[in-house]
Amino acid sequence: MNGGVSMGQDIIRAKVLADQWGITPRRVNQLCADGSLEGAYKAGRFWMIPSDVKKPDFLREKASYTVRTQQHGDSPLPCPVGITSYKEVVSECYYVDKTLLLRQMIDDHSKVFLFTRPRRFGKTLMMDMVRTFFERSTEDTSVYFTDKKIWFCGEKYRKLQGKYPVIFLSFKDAHQTSWEAMYKSLCFTLREEFVRHRELLESDALNEYDRRFFQNITEDKAEITDYQYALGKLSAMLTTCYQSKTIIIIDEYDTPIQQGHLHHYYDEVIGFMRNLLSSALKDNENLEFGILTGILRIAKESLFSGLNNLVVNTILDDKYAEYFGFTGQEAAQMAAYYGVPEKLEQIREWYDGYVFGETEVYNPWSVINYFNNNCKPKAFWSRTSGNEIIGELIRGAGKELYQNLSLLLQGEEIQAIIDTDIIYPEVNSDPDIICSFLLVAGYLRVTSVISEWNDNPICSLAIPNREIKSVFMKEILDSYNQLFSGSILRNFEVALRTGDTALFTDTLQTYLMQSASTFDTASENFYPGTVFGMLAILSDRYYISSNRESGEGRFDVQLEPRDRTQMGYIIEFKAGKELSEQALSDTAGKAVSQIREKQYSTEMEYRGITKIGFFGIAFCGKKVACAYEERKEG
Repeated sequence: MNGGVSMGQDIIRAKVLADQWGITPRRVNQLCADGSLEGAYKAGRFWMIPSDVKKPDFLREKASYTVRTQQHGDSPLPCPVGITSYKEVVSECYYVDKTLLLRQMIDDHSKVFLFTRPRRFGKTLMMDMVRTFFERSTEDTSVYFTDKKIWFCGEKYRKLQGKYPVIFLSFKDAHQTSWEAMYKSLCFTLREEFVRHRELLESDALNEYDRRFFQNITEDKAEITDYQYALGKLSAMLTTCYQSKTIIIIDEYDTPIQQGHLHHYYDEVIGFMRNLLSSALKDNENLEFGILTGILRIAKESLFSGLNNLVVNTILDDKYAEYFGFTGQEAAQMAAYYGVPEKLEQIREWYDGYVFGETEVYNPWSVINYFNNNCKPKAFWSRTSGNEIIGELIRGAGKELYQNLSLLLQGEEIQAIIDTDIIYPEVNSDPDIICSFLLVAGYLRVTSVISEWNDNPICSLAIPNREIKSVFMKEILDSYNQLFSGSILRNFEVALRTGDTALFTDTLQTYLMQSASTFDTASENFYPGTVFGMLAILSDRYYISSNRESGEGRFDVQLEPRDRTQMGYIIEFKAGKELSEQALSDTAGKAVSQIREKQYSTEMEYRGITKIGFFGIAFCGKKVACAYEERKEG
């Protein structure tokens, strides 16, 4: 006999049993290793299973949705567009199983976790999954996990299902434009969570003080201090009532802080959130563990002061990398499920390219919307809220950022010192901080780590995919459309595409005239910076560079056509003071002469581009003059 199997008893292998029970062979092997299949033993690399083995109860008790998730055919499950309820997704929609996050968190045994990821990367759904797994409930919530990966990890994990009181807050919809409105929103969110636990009022475990505090919150009679310390009080009440420590989950904790920065009530919201988080997570003896999610780790504001056991996981960390976003395998499985495996390359081009730690992931929001949109690609991510910061950066940017944007839009890489410990007021302070924000917010990806500087990595960065490129293009256009009519940008694009140099000259002059009239005190750097920014929208047809050596000097701006048969351009700027119209025109002509005499076209000529136009642009205050000539061959 082997492993308790009787002599003569029929033995089957995992694949046979998997076919009988409608599960995968891998799951059968997991059941064997876990001891859930009585009499199973291992012979070499294979499990030997009694043919009459009893099916475990937790497999028999699957809810009806389990059968539905196995149906393909003519009625595939719908995509969970905008659905953040774990129960609803696993019951009615296609679900990418991320439940092994639970195993890793349990094994880590940390007190407070902070996961920073870009928006729309599944944080809210993930946190609702965590809540559903751990939270005590009158409903048998195990049915939402019995066919998921966590359930096959062993009794150690299954026994924690449904064992804890849970506090769950999500600030993902906190987009108020004033502190008064934001304060009301924060209080409402806290009040709703108290109402969700209104069974506490029926408990004899609550003393009169706690009961009055609870009622003041739910009846909107509480003071600001009560709301700031509400989570600490609620966790104490739940622990007292259920004789079990409390799990606290705060999703998108930094959304109110971002809004405070954008709408000028940053100090007020930081003060409120600091006290709220401190009462919940700092030295809280009633805390089993806490989880926060957001875009930034806002540590410099002492938001997490005293949390010595805070485990921070950013997009630069390997751990937990595969749980936010879809991996390549998950995207391929989804494409196969919906019967379009041939679309995988298009999905990759549009929505892949993010790197968390060393794991490459797809944007889950966009992939889900892609399948829901009959596999027609669009920039779904840009159609959601949250791009306000990008618009702010572009509108306030200088020439260096425009140069970086141009390189990025051309598929090139840029380098920056990355600091993930940044705060919103620092976002537009210098190019490295800007790049750090763009990285953690999902607009850039790390292609390589070059070295380190004061414990911060120096990274090469690139735009992840076609969708993000379109986001940058849209934000640039929107920023300039606020200042200039759409016809100017349209004419500018048409002029370069068609080689209409007269239209190019007229449009550029009109553009600069309107720029100068918009800003009464424009600096000398304004003209080159704004022109370079406008040129960035043409990066799909031109390699755009500035201040590079060519010939016997450095040109200001060069537009090298990707198609070498097309016209290339070199632009030189000149500034003057108190110039007459004739002097200004002469100065523009001198700029053209400088391009010709210093042979700035040498670099393009070397690469086989023979048709090159020279633009000289002179400005004096609000007056602009433009001169043009074409390179003469020979």
